[in-house]
Amino acid sequence: MTDDRDRRDRPARHDIETPLSRATLNAARPLDVGSYPPTRKILPELCVMKIGGQSIMDRGGDAVLALVAEIVDCAKSHQLLIGTGGGTRARHIYHLALDLELPVGVLAALGAATAEQNARMLALLLAEHGGVYDETPNFFNVPALLRTGCIPIKPGMPPFGYWAVPGQSGRIPDYRTDAGVYLMAEALGAKRMIYVKDEAGLYDDDPKKNPRAKLIPKISARELLDARFADLVIEPVVVQNMLAAEHVREVQIINGLERGLLTRALAGEHVGTIIHA
Repeated sequence: MTDDRDRRDRPARHDIETPLSRATLNAARPLDVGSYPPTRKILPELCVMKIGGQSIMDRGGDAVLALVAEIVDCAKSHQLLIGTGGGTRARHIYHLALDLELPVGVLAALGAATAEQNARMLALLLAEHGGVYDETPNFFNVPALLRTGCIPIKPGMPPFGYWAVPGQSGRIPDYRTDAGVYLMAEALGAKRMIYVKDEAGLYDDDPKKNPRAKLIPKISARELLDARFADLVIEPVVVQNMLAAEHVREVQIINGLERGLLTRALAGEHVGTIIHA
């Protein structure tokens, strides 16, 4: 039992009055945050690129070493942050995990390991030119590495791990390496987001299976989602996230097997496909 004096000695509850203090964060309608200033761009000159695992890394020296040489040249005039995909090895481990009846969170954690392998190999190939593998699941090392002239290289898989969001396509996680690198670029307020693939850009069908597939030079995120293509060159969740993004409202898809296209894309030239929000 507590007496009246105990109650008087307790400090009064302190309410912090803000526009959000009495709001529910789970309302059906979005919160009105229009009175707040826009999001700050943490690294406004940063150029982020995603190196495809299956499209680039799995092709070995002929593809990777030529791209590494171009990255070295580009790093002389651009702030670069590189994310890596998992490739064929990720697909193999997904197959095994599905066959073993493992849940989506386990697949996400296993898929991250192959992206880490590719990031480590790429960092070693770029080591003499400042390539540094950064395994931390945050961005706090990136500004320091850039300031010292380094090229940070991170695994592209977002750090959801066992907490991965259930996917729309069964137990394969929707948020894989394309999405992870995009979210890095958005969080840092990057100037460019470039996907380095083995195709000229986005097609209306898989060009590897359909030689009559047509290249789409430019398309909006909404148009792309409404088109409901059977297959996309990047993860569909990236396109969905673009609709709500503040900074990375445009992504570019280029063919990393063609020397010089990365240099031109970083310079702002329209090569490959541009998807805009």
